[in-house]
Amino acid sequence: MYVRATMLFRRHVPLQSYRQLLRTPALPTSMLLLLLSRVPLIASGITLTLHVVGDLGRGYGAAGLAGTATMLGSALGAPVLGRMIDHHGLRPVVALCGVTSCGYWLSTPYLPYEVLLLAALPAGALVMPAGSISRQVIAALVPPVHRRTAFSMDQVGIELAYISGPVLAILVSTQYSTSAALTGIGVANGVLAFALWYRNPPVRSAEESALPTQRPAPRSWVTGRFVAALLVATGATFVLIGVELTTIAALRASGDVAWTGVVLAVMGVASLTGGVIYGSARRSLSQLTLMTLLVLLTLPVGLAAQPWWLLALAVIPLNLLCAPTLAATAETISNAVPHTVRGTAMGLQDSATRLGFALGSPVVGFVLDRVEPGWGFVTAAGCGLGFAAVGAALSVRSRKRDSSATTDQRHARRSSSKRPRLRSNQAEKSLK
Repeated sequence: MYVRATMLFRRHVPLQSYRQLLRTPALPTSMLLLLLSRVPLIASGITLTLHVVGDLGRGYGAAGLAGTATMLGSALGAPVLGRMIDHHGLRPVVALCGVTSCGYWLSTPYLPYEVLLLAALPAGALVMPAGSISRQVIAALVPPVHRRTAFSMDQVGIELAYISGPVLAILVSTQYSTSAALTGIGVANGVLAFALWYRNPPVRSAEESALPTQRPAPRSWVTGRFVAALLVATGATFVLIGVELTTIAALRASGDVAWTGVVLAVMGVASLTGGVIYGSARRSLSQLTLMTLLVLLTLPVGLAAQPWWLLALAVIPLNLLCAPTLAATAETISNAVPHTVRGTAMGLQDSATRLGFALGSPVVGFVLDRVEPGWGFVTAAGCGLGFAAVGAALSVRSRKRDSSATTDQRHARRSSSKRPRLRSNQAEKSLK
């Protein structure tokens, strides 16, 4: 059965594009290093929660406040770090973030809650921007025709990090202590930052590095299309965190809490599979189309909230579109901005996705506290649809503006080509 499924997958999902991509010099090592850099970052959230609730004796609200401060700091710091990469290169940013993150997580087990809460915001602002760096490296090393596959592979790596990070954090915290887990996160941040600093993967291609480093004004590249891509990124993460939260609430309401890990694992595997298929497909869908399909597949999930196995089957289609939607967002943004501001743009993308996570949890949680869990899926889908609608309106407006500008340029060229002929006709008349 397994062999037959594997052969069927290879037949319908050609992997030649991934094999060709892995032959790109410096790309496999860089992406593996950046994948490993994401694991301690993802593991830090659950570890910090267990530490605040267990060792510090605080409630889940206090733990959530510390996590929110860290996420808010990272959302504010991502564009700044991206701009620093644009101006000063990769190594100074990696060194700064590596030293700060290593020091913060090594000292966390010994900090009282009040000091930890105050330090969470600046520490979050200087967290290693592994996602932004990874997308910049892909844009530098991979030609545009193969970037969809590369960004899909990057999203697959993120799914692997999200699957392994919390598991490792819980394992170390329960078998040893949260102090040991936090110390391990600090050491991992330091070691991986040094490895990334030593490796120093390129964030500009050879052709881009040879060009003059002229940084355009923000209004020349912060277009309607760019803002629309950010809104879709926010909407997608809003939907995904809403679906995850509602799934947990639905399993608790039906008495199937013991199956929560299984259902979440099914969601992760579905997203990973969707990313692999999207990256190897010969044709791709637009970012807005993928976002719309994601929303439409989320709406009816509430009708299959129980039993647990039916809910697990119902969330598979929407999770198949999780990685493709985020990969399409990265591809859209990388193609929409000049290389001299790529770091800033990728940092803004990180901020947009984290804003979606930060908004989705309280909004959907507010609904879940008052109505049945099925309405959580409706809320997540409805808000996601709102983000997609605004993004679509901005995209249409930007296209109209571009088409009108192109038409004006054509008229100007035609009029300029007619002027010399008119002047020659007047000269001929004067001679006669």
